[in-house]
This record gives sequence, C-alpha cells and structure tokens, in this order.
Amino acid sequence: MNGMEEIATPKRTKEIIHRHGFSFKKSLGQNFLIDQNILHKIVGAAGLDKTKGALEIGPGIGALTEKLAQAAEKVAAVEIDQRLIPILQEVLEPYPNVTVYHGDVLKLDLQQLFKEQFGEVSRVSVVANLPYYVTTPILMKLLEQRLPLENIVVMIQKEVALRMGAAPGGKDYGSLSIAVQYYCEPEIICTVPHTVFIPQPNVDSAVIRLKVREAPPIDVDDEGHFFEVVQSSFAQRRKTISNNLKNRYFSGGERAELDRLLNEAGIAPNRRAETLSIEEFANLSNILLRAGVR
Repeated sequence: MNGMEEIATPKRTKEIIHRHGFSFKKSLGQNFLIDQNILHKIVGAAGLDKTKGALEIGPGIGALTEKLAQAAEKVAAVEIDQRLIPILQEVLEPYPNVTVYHGDVLKLDLQQLFKEQFGEVSRVSVVANLPYYVTTPILMKLLEQRLPLENIVVMIQKEVALRMGAAPGGKDYGSLSIAVQYYCEPEIICTVPHTVFIPQPNVDSAVIRLKVREAPPIDVDDEGHFFEVVQSSFAQRRKTISNNLKNRYFSGGERAELDRLLNEAGIAPNRRAETLSIEEFANLSNILLRAGVR
C-alpha cells in the first residue's frame, strides 16, 4: 500500500491522530472505523470500478477514502471539520484521483459538484460513514435532488437502517421507510459492532445499500402531497389513520367525508398507518387530492 500501513488499523489511526494533535468533537459525531473487513464490505457493496465515481461524506482521516481511491476512477470527499483537511491532504497524497472539499454537504451545491467532478465517469455512488445526528437530512437531500446516483452505501445507526428497510406491519415501519423506498431499493449489507470504532459510539451500526430507482415504484399526482399524507398518517402512531388525517385535513369535523374517501381508497378508517403499503398511500393521496383535500 504505497509503502504505508493502511489507515483503518488501531495503530495507524492513533498515530495519525497523535501526530496531528487531533481531538474528537462530539458535536460532529466523529467515530473513525478501524476494521479493514468492514471497509472492504462497504466498498464492495457500492460496485465501483475504474469507469465510476464516488462521493464520500465525512471522510475523517481518510480510511474509507483510501479504499475508494483504489476502486474508483474519481473520488470527491466532503469534510466539514477544517482540522481534518491537512490530515486528508497528507494521507491521500498518493491518490491524485481524489478531491477533498471543505464544507457542509447540506449547504453545498451538489449539482455543481457533480458537474465539476464526475463529468468523465459513467455512474456515481455515494459511499460514507455518516454521522448519526445528521443521517436523515443528508440522505433526503441526496434523494430529493435527483442526483444521477447508482447506489448510496452508508454506515448508519443500526435502528435507522432497520427503519429504512422495514416492511408494513411492524414497529420499524414509518414515514422514513416509505420515503427511502419511494426513491430506492434498500438492502442491509451487514451489522457493525460499536467496538470497531475510535472512539466507540454507544450504539451498533449497520451498512445499508440503497439502490437508486430509475423511477418511483408508484404513480402519484403530486409528490409533495403524497409525502404530506404519509407524514400526517404517522403523526401519532397509536391513532387510527382516520383520526390522524382528520386532525390534519378535516379539523372542522367533516369525519363522514374523510371516511368516505378512505373507503373509496379501499382502506378501513380504523386501520393504523403502519399497516398501509406504499401503494395504498399513493392511491389514498391521489384520491384525497382529486377530492380537493390538500
């Protein structure tokens, strides 16, 4: 490996941290991976080759970046912590195919970044060990912006990964499951114990691959309205779908009209949101919209 030990080992990670006098910021959710096997699984799940690009969010000290640079034609890594930029420039010096950006991915113009970095590659995947506190906003930005992505392979909190991949009927299934499955086909690749990080987080993680769909699996008349109906339906999980939707759309008390529309959609008003499939939500959203309920 360019005459150097790989970054993702306890010894090399500690050596880099000590040499640069780096201290972890809890507020940024910094946990560095020190397990080569997990890194190989993450990179393997992305299906990269020398015709493809990778966008990494939160490269830390470059353990995953190094592997991406070896697998992909072009890598762009976005790091929010200014203190890590000189470390990344040093450890990634052997890899001219990597560009490091200092910035907050939630504020960056990703369309512009893709134009600058990935014009010459066939497909791009996001590959990242995401900070837990900002996982959902980052993923939703990537998906809502309709970036030309093949896969999103991320290591996230295990319970969040379970929610993303959940099927109707269980406690994990909710508005996040539907939002992710609208844009992607999720698959959990492996679970990751908290012991393979420095410092160790309090919870276990999972690597999930979100294969980005060419088109959503359902037809909705209005995407914004669809997601609003879903969110409103799950507002209070213990309540029936009729009660949750009444609070949002029929606060004046026209319960009979709401129940009539639910029945038209083939949904018993006393069902709970967690029992409805994404297809049922799409049908319900379209029926409400056509009846002028928005």
